[in-house]
Amino acid sequence: MLKDRITGSKALMRALQAEGVKTIFGYPGGSIMPVYDALFDYTRGEKKCFDHILVRHEQGATHAAEGYARVSGEVGVALVTSGPGVTNTLTGIADAMLDSTPIVVIAGQVPISALGTDAFQEVDLVGVAQPISKWSYQIRHAEDVSWAVSRAFYIARTGRPGPVVLDFAKNAQVEEIDYNPQKVNFIRSYVPYPKLDADAVRQAAELINHAKKPLALVGQGVELGNAQNELKAFLEKADIPAGRTMLGLSALPSNHPLNVGMLGMHGNYAVNMKEQECDVLIAIGMRFSDRVTGNLKTYAKQAKIIHLDIDHSEIDKNVKTDVAVIADCKESLPAITALLDRNNHQEWRDSFKPLDEQERVKVIEPAIHPKEGPLLMGEVVHAVAEQAPDDAVLVTDVGQNQLFATRYFKYHHKRSICTSGGLGTMGYGMPAAIGATFGAPDRTVCCFMGDGGFQMCIEELGTIMEQKAPVKMIVMNNHYLGNVRQWQDMFWMRRKSFTKMMNPNYAHIAQGYGIPYQAVTDRKDLTAAIGKMLSTKGPYILECAILEEDNVLPMTPPGMDIDKMMLEI
Repeated sequence: MLKDRITGSKALMRALQAEGVKTIFGYPGGSIMPVYDALFDYTRGEKKCFDHILVRHEQGATHAAEGYARVSGEVGVALVTSGPGVTNTLTGIADAMLDSTPIVVIAGQVPISALGTDAFQEVDLVGVAQPISKWSYQIRHAEDVSWAVSRAFYIARTGRPGPVVLDFAKNAQVEEIDYNPQKVNFIRSYVPYPKLDADAVRQAAELINHAKKPLALVGQGVELGNAQNELKAFLEKADIPAGRTMLGLSALPSNHPLNVGMLGMHGNYAVNMKEQECDVLIAIGMRFSDRVTGNLKTYAKQAKIIHLDIDHSEIDKNVKTDVAVIADCKESLPAITALLDRNNHQEWRDSFKPLDEQERVKVIEPAIHPKEGPLLMGEVVHAVAEQAPDDAVLVTDVGQNQLFATRYFKYHHKRSICTSGGLGTMGYGMPAAIGATFGAPDRTVCCFMGDGGFQMCIEELGTIMEQKAPVKMIVMNNHYLGNVRQWQDMFWMRRKSFTKMMNPNYAHIAQGYGIPYQAVTDRKDLTAAIGKMLSTKGPYILECAILEEDNVLPMTPPGMDIDKMMLEI
């Protein structure tokens, strides 16, 4: 009987194929060259099973893998070389860890015979990546490839998702083995789906049934658990108003009658104020970030706290919980819903309306329908949202563009937002949007960026050019690092220390990459320009000249009580 003898690099191809991988974002180099040689045969001809997207920077590979994972629900894959190649991915790995995004980063490494000798482009990747990943592992021998890859994908996609790093020694890439496929679906000591505690479910239902002013806080865990329908059934049965974290915005449609807005420092006024008035607060798949809670010493002290989360480490980490339901929300939400009374909290929900009206008059209308002056970020986002298809995906960079975009975009479908939450990574937007176009090829991808974030990963315009990736890029140009400038104005005596930016001619840059471009300086031209962008096949850059001192409101100043929101400066 003939043996199926192949190299470790070809074993990697088969292992990735077994995991259902279709798209790889990568950048070749010396220590990963055997893998790229094997990849050659798997990206063309009859044997083709992968699309390889050549990014222009390894950080771009990880963010593209994140964007792919966010919209598709699959594991994103990045493939890079050792040394500077893999250290360039660390920002994306940390970003994925904080935002629970399932990606697998596979990096080349020097041969094991050279480890510890300070060989060319040698970095202790496992040691560096361990604190910012779910699992990091060094493949030292070809016979370990199938097992390591299967384990990596199992860990990345199960439980609370996250990044996994595989350090692939060069000798293991070229060694020949008798290929033996392996499938990992159990790891002793790793319990991705905790057993649902029936007593905790009963206690949670009892608190909700007796609540007069319940409030749900919906996080990305609902999206990660594919529990959007279970969430709606839960909220509707007990008539519970729901606020959403930034990463959880598309877990509940914008137009749902129980949606009361976005939580947090720049969220909606009413829901933030009511967190300090509710009697039962139900946190679902969210981690009580400091940007949501404000001052923890005063946060929701009047309320009983119910926390639904799959990760035990999040319970009582920031906010003391009265009832913890530790399980996948796909399982815990229906279990609680079954025990709920049909309720009516109309009076409680109506109490949000006067606060909503205050915000509408003082903040929203002036932001999206200004009567004069330069363009504002809010009106640009609102105008795009008005014309974009209902299933459009919002991708943002970080800064004021992110805060305005998440506030004023509209969410009708699940998995409709890609943004850097926990790490706040400038430069995330463009490569994440590229990944999103491959993860959801039938959806329109709108990427909002400031002039600062646009330039941080501007090299990925080369990837967009080569792939003809249909990213609709809206560059909101105010010639400032806007968010830092706003804080300098508010809290640092208007001392604008190095936030003013001299920017390049974006028309020339777009021309160099062969990407259609238009600039808008007058609001009378905005609607038509957006229509042209959305109707143009392929990528597009729309540059909007924004009021330099446009400010994001409402705002809870850092460290302040969450109900000390400012509606004006």
